[in-house]
Amino acid sequence: MYSINRRKFLGLFGCGCCSLMLPSCSTVPITERKQLSLISEARINQQSAAAYEQFRSKSKLIKAGSQLNEIKLIGKKIENSVAAFFQKEGKNDPTQNFEWDYILVNNDKVVNAWCMPGGKIAVYTGLLKITKNTDALSIVMGHEIAHAVARHSIERASQALTINVGTTVADIFLGGAINRTRNTVGQNTGLDIFKLGIMNPFGRKQETEADYLGLIFASLAGYDIRESVNLWQRMADKKKGKEPPVFLSTHPSSKQRIQNLKNWISEVIVKYPPIKS
Repeated sequence: MYSINRRKFLGLFGCGCCSLMLPSCSTVPITERKQLSLISEARINQQSAAAYEQFRSKSKLIKAGSQLNEIKLIGKKIENSVAAFFQKEGKNDPTQNFEWDYILVNNDKVVNAWCMPGGKIAVYTGLLKITKNTDALSIVMGHEIAHAVARHSIERASQALTINVGTTVADIFLGGAINRTRNTVGQNTGLDIFKLGIMNPFGRKQETEADYLGLIFASLAGYDIRESVNLWQRMADKKKGKEPPVFLSTHPSSKQRIQNLKNWISEVIVKYPPIKS
């Protein structure tokens, strides 16, 4: 039976698809990491806006009050400081086509926030019980905005597309060996080896990048990013005993996240001080 080393396969596949990928590469702002972009930003922003409106119409929202005002204030400061930063650097502002909007979802059981492509942001009341202060909330919002600025949704969709096409093509040459192995392992363990081996590590790379960019955005907006360590310690305490093994997760472990933040804070404070917008 012919076998092929996983690293060799990915290398051959990467070379074989190079002509397809190179014209569709873009660069993440600030980190300058190359990323795959096979789907137009305008298209995904349009789809996200429609999904956001549907979510708004079906969710229980808090439409007034100090908590919502705080979220909008933090968001506006990050909006303005990010735009001013790229203008000062003489670079294209990745948020120039964003249609910013902020909602507060009345759900104390959900400790979460998200930012859709195009700047549509939701914060859940359950998160506010963990953030506890404005600086910590700015860290979370900066992180979520970073996902949109870095076009991570486009990258994930593009990555999934190439994996689906690549494994199908490879399976033709390998006589269905990939799918047979994938199905066998899945039946025996309940795990998808391609999700674990490719998509999950890819997700952790994005999460780490969003942590770094989120620190920068919060710092540019004038918030105390040293609070990020305290925030993630509170997150870790809440998830104690409930975190899945890192290889099963699309997020870094809380311990790794805290260490990363400690390593970055001094650099970010010096290189990205508050900017007048």
